[in-house]
Amino acid sequence: MKLGIKTLGAFDITYNDESLMKENGIAYKLNKLLMYFITFRGRKLLPETIIDNLLSDIEYNDPKNVLRTQIFRLRQSLKKLLPEELEGESTFNITFNNGYYCLELDNRAVIDADEFTSLINLAVSESNISIDDRIQLYKKALGLYRGSFLSENSYEVWLVPIRNHYRRLYLNVFSKLIELLKEREENILIMELCEEAILIEPFEEALHIYLIEAMLKAGQVKAALSHYEYISSLIRNEMGIKSSPGLRNIYRKIQSYYEEKSEGSIKNIIVKLEESTLDGAVLCDSDYFKFLYNIERRKCLRGEKNEFVSLITLKHMNSKERNKEELYKSTSSMAKVLERSLRKGDIFCFWNDTQVLIMLHEAKEESLPIIKNRIIKNYNYLVKANICSINIEFFSITSDNNIV
Repeated sequence: MKLGIKTLGAFDITYNDESLMKENGIAYKLNKLLMYFITFRGRKLLPETIIDNLLSDIEYNDPKNVLRTQIFRLRQSLKKLLPEELEGESTFNITFNNGYYCLELDNRAVIDADEFTSLINLAVSESNISIDDRIQLYKKALGLYRGSFLSENSYEVWLVPIRNHYRRLYLNVFSKLIELLKEREENILIMELCEEAILIEPFEEALHIYLIEAMLKAGQVKAALSHYEYISSLIRNEMGIKSSPGLRNIYRKIQSYYEEKSEGSIKNIIVKLEESTLDGAVLCDSDYFKFLYNIERRKCLRGEKNEFVSLITLKHMNSKERNKEELYKSTSSMAKVLERSLRKGDIFCFWNDTQVLIMLHEAKEESLPIIKNRIIKNYNYLVKANICSINIEFFSITSDNNIV
């Protein structure tokens, strides 16, 4: 029988698929020392390196002696933990030679991280392997990844590069598998895999995009829109990020699935193009604003008309103490103000956390002070607290102050 060592996710040692650590756990510090040796198994480790990584939080008079004592206690704990037939010391053999410690594992111990890597290498390196076999190898590898490497040790600096290595492998393999399944239009399976992966990596945007794409192809347009709104809100609230190019692109795909696919007459198409429930200004993303801005600028340069662009800057009264929640409240309030204060045909976007760009449609220069006062008045009315001041500038779209 094999001894299983689980490192991808929560740490555990199993025998015959039964956990050995649930009932016979190892003391916290010894457990961390064991994880360290397993992570760097087969490598020669200086005592000073181990001390720096594991014992630096407390000052010891003789740290090397403390380490020797902990290793002795770890050996004793492993003897009690492992079944007699495994002969604990030979399965987990911690040696000390020529000033180096080293953990040697015999072939009865199987580490999930090693198996994970082997399956990936087999799937990638074998050129004669069939697509079906490659898919199965990828799925088997992904099934071993239950979470980040030694996930319970979240704050150990020495774990960061190793954890990132396995996470990168996992996401890379996941992408390869999804691309193979896309070719076969296995949309339901893609959705199931994405939902499992999101439980492990909830903030990995690519996983959510794969899921939404599969939902659209499976005809689940409402579910796709609902999930888009969920991930947009999650990323904005948890990470302080508004909308990435990837999410904006997938939103356009969702919109396109709502459009009528059948042929129509020119009259019906024009009606469709003119349909709108928007009475005031339109909020768009910065990429679309750039597109519209450059179209209008070219028109103005041909002498057809002259339009104005406004830059609004929100300056927080106490910039040192401003937080993400305050920024979000300020920009959200400004969006409501502009939708009410501007005219139909005006367009605006959030350039960053504190600045808004507005393209004023056919506004006359003498009306700019009126527009400015209206925005400030409506903002002060909506936002009662004196959170920030507003600075509003206007530029001719044909001026040399090309701000977009």
